[in-house]
Amino acid sequence: MSGWSAHDIPGLGGRTAVVTGANSGLGYVTARELARHGARVVVACRSEPRGRAAVDQIGAEVPGAEVEFARLDLGDLASVREFAARFPYERLDLLVNNAGVMALPYGTTADGFETQFGVNHLGHFALTGLLLPALLATPGARVVTVSSMMHALANIDIDDLNSEHGYRRWIVYARSKTANLLFTHELARRLAAAGSDTVAAAAHPGYAATNLQTAGPRAEGRRGAERLMELGNRIIAQPAEAGALPSLYAATAPGVRPDSFTGPSFAMWRGAPAPSRRTSWTRDDRVSERLWAASEELTGVTYEGLKP
Repeated sequence: MSGWSAHDIPGLGGRTAVVTGANSGLGYVTARELARHGARVVVACRSEPRGRAAVDQIGAEVPGAEVEFARLDLGDLASVREFAARFPYERLDLLVNNAGVMALPYGTTADGFETQFGVNHLGHFALTGLLLPALLATPGARVVTVSSMMHALANIDIDDLNSEHGYRRWIVYARSKTANLLFTHELARRLAAAGSDTVAAAAHPGYAATNLQTAGPRAEGRRGAERLMELGNRIIAQPAEAGALPSLYAATAPGVRPDSFTGPSFAMWRGAPAPSRRTSWTRDDRVSERLWAASEELTGVTYEGLKP
């Protein structure tokens, strides 16, 4: 893994990939590099103008790229179901659950879930379950879910998943990223029990310069906080091209293990992809089972063929 870069991505001709939140930042780089190496890539994002602009830009950067836009709003389960129902391919080699929101003021999704938990976890839980038949029909398929080193700030509160008993934006964000890792842990366990060779893995970008950091302060008009985040992006953060490498590694490198967690090599902050530390609570079978059951109940999506 030492020194691994996008140049090490193997040929992906004939493979199909879905990347959520691929209109900008890490998702855009991930989609572009998968397309550069031959994959047919579905850019799945909420905004049609921004999504189609991303498709056009990838086409300009990678002549001959097979890339298309499909609308997906992870904060609206009806949109998630529509995306899955319209998915035109029988096989799906790579699903990169990349999209997310961070440290927003309190809000709810179209279905009434707290926004960070609803978008970062429940939307991707539903999407993966609805696309599961295509994944299971594809030998060697992979599901890569993007978490964060910030998950270490907080375990989930299984009795208050929607933060109805108090809202602290960074703690709630951390809980949603812990949920991403618990989801990966439980999905990997269930896939193994079913005898599937589909790999569920997780990744994180370290500190990468994207618009994720400034979205929360901008939404509240906190210009000072927004400028501080912009300064951090310029001085401390690594570029999106580097931040996307752990996701690309987990999605394409040979020998990626189920339930692995890949991040930057230097203090989980920056550098080439490497195995990343994670808290013990993200491997808790009992909690992951309870979160899975709650997620099925909240979304109405069950994973046919994957029993506990």
